[in-house]
Amino acid sequence: MNQSTRCPECLSIKTWKDGHRCLDDGRVVQRWLCRDCGFRFSKSAVKLDIIPQVFKESKPPSNLPDEVLSRSDSASEKILNGLSLLLREDVTSHASSSVTRIEKNLNTLRHHSRDRQVCASEVEAKNLAKVETRTVERPAGGTKTDSAKVKGKIFEFKWKMKREGYSESTISCYSYILETLAKRGANIFDPENVKDIIALQDTWSNSRKSIVVKAYTLFLKLQDLKWKPPKYKPVFKLPYIPTEKDINDLIAGCHKKIATFLQLLKETAMRRGEAFKLEWTDIDPETKIVRILPEKGSNPRVFKISNKLATMLNNLPKTTNRVFDYKDIYNLEKTFRKQRKRIAFKLGNPKIKQIHFHTFRHWKATMLYAKTNNILEVKQFLGHKSLRNTEKYTQLIVFKNDEYVCKMAKTVREASKLIEAGYDHVTEMDGYQLFRKIK
Repeated sequence: MNQSTRCPECLSIKTWKDGHRCLDDGRVVQRWLCRDCGFRFSKSAVKLDIIPQVFKESKPPSNLPDEVLSRSDSASEKILNGLSLLLREDVTSHASSSVTRIEKNLNTLRHHSRDRQVCASEVEAKNLAKVETRTVERPAGGTKTDSAKVKGKIFEFKWKMKREGYSESTISCYSYILETLAKRGANIFDPENVKDIIALQDTWSNSRKSIVVKAYTLFLKLQDLKWKPPKYKPVFKLPYIPTEKDINDLIAGCHKKIATFLQLLKETAMRRGEAFKLEWTDIDPETKIVRILPEKGSNPRVFKISNKLATMLNNLPKTTNRVFDYKDIYNLEKTFRKQRKRIAFKLGNPKIKQIHFHTFRHWKATMLYAKTNNILEVKQFLGHKSLRNTEKYTQLIVFKNDEYVCKMAKTVREASKLIEAGYDHVTEMDGYQLFRKIK
C-alpha cells in the first residue's frame, strides 16, 4: 500500500501497484489499482492544451495540499471542463509547440470527463451507453392497427351477424377468424393486406383458407364494402372412419363429462353443436328418449338411447340447464384434444388422434348404411334435408363377410341381450340362435 498515492476516483489511499503502461514515446509509467473502488489509473505527467491568452504559465507551490490545488476560479473551471483532456488518455497525443504545457499529477486532477474514452467524441466514444432500437418483425404487408378499434369492429360485426339471424356457432367461428387475422399482423380494414396475410399462412389448407375468405367477405359486406376475394378451391377428402374398438378405447380413457359427450355422439350421430346445446328437459329418463334441437337447417330428430348412456347422463352433475356446462364449444373441444392426445400416447395408438367430434357422425352413418343398405333411412337418421348430403356415406367403406362378429344364444334372455348390444339375428342351427354384428 502506498500512503502518498491517492485514488482520483474516491480519494482513497488504499492503492496498489498494478503493472506498468508503455506510452508511444517510449516512456513507462506506473499503473495503480484502488482497493476500495477498483479504479485503475496511471501516475504520470499530464499535458494540457491551454490557450495562452487565458492562462499564463505558472507553477503552484509544491507544498500545497490536494484540496488547495483542486480549487480554481470559475473561469478556469469552465475552460478545463471543455478541454479535450480525457481520463486514461495518452498524454503525448496532445503535444503542440504553439501551446503552453502545464504539468500536473493525475491524482490531483479534478476537472476531467469520466464518461469519455481515448481520442473519441461523446457521440462516437466506445463503451458509451447507446439506445438500442428494435424493430418488430411483421409479416409482409402487415400494418399496425389500433387494437381497440379492431376489437370494436369485431364486436360490431358479431352484433350485425346476430341481427341477421346467423347461428351462434357461425358467429363464434367468423369472429374467431377475424381475431386470428389481426393477431397475425393483418389490417382488417385493408382487403389487399388481408390477402397477403392469408397467402403467407403455409400451414393452412385450401379448405381453411376458403372459410377465412368467406368470413372476411361477410365482414366487408356488413360494412358495405367490397373486395375481389382470392380463389382457394377446397379439396374434398373422404373422412377417416375408425374402428369401434378405437372409439370405445377413446371413450373409456376420457374423463366423465367428455366420455358422456362422446358416447352421445356415437349413439345419435349428433353434431357437436347440437349435443352441446342439449338441456336436461330434452332427456326423458324413464323412456330414455332424447330430443335434438337441430342446427344448420337440419330436421329435428328423436333418439332412443342405451342403458349405458342413460346411466352416464344420470351421473353428471345438474348445475345448469345445459347437460354439458362448459363455457363454450371451443373450451370443450380443447379439453377433448388434451385427453385424446394423452390416451393415444398411453395406448401407443396414433390413429386415435385422427378422431374428431364429427368423426362420430361419419362413423355412425357408415355403420348404419352398411347394416341397412338403405340410404333413405340414413338420411332420416342424420336429419339431412337433401339426399345429396347423405350420398357420400355410401362410398366410405366396403365391408366383407369376415368383418362380422358372430354370437349364439340358446335362451330368450341371451338373445335379448345380444339384440340390445346391436347384434342382428341371422339364422337358427341345432337349437341355437345365431347373431352377427359388424366389427
